[in-house]
Amino acid sequence: MTPPEAPQDGTHATKGITAPAVSLRLETLTKRADFQRASRAKRVATPGFILQMRPRREDEPSESPIRVGFTCSKKVGNAVARNRAKRRLREIARLTLPQTGRAGMDYVFVGRREATAALPFDQLLADLARALDTLHGVKK
Repeated sequence: MTPPEAPQDGTHATKGITAPAVSLRLETLTKRADFQRASRAKRVATPGFILQMRPRREDEPSESPIRVGFTCSKKVGNAVARNRAKRRLREIARLTLPQTGRAGMDYVFVGRREATAALPFDQLLADLARALDTLHGVKK
């Protein structure tokens, strides 16, 4: 059995997004204290998710200039729905934060019920761009 061939014309590729020239791996937040500190920081609510951002202190060691965390409560749905929502959030973070994220910041994505897993992927990307502009204070 052979796998199906990928389309040669790029019809399934996401338009307008290029991967960074250098592979910048985002460090993932795992400790509860990091999530709690981010919950007290600046936040922006979008239709698909909530984005929280906080600057790290100098005494907080980190191997990566940008750290990111993902969370979905049981309100989002069962384990399958929560995992699907987090996968989508991880992908928009992977595509966007290396170019537009700021060094020394922690970003936390919070999934929303019936939205994160259901909205079109392009809308999630646009929501993230708007949320980052708001958090970074970019005027348009």
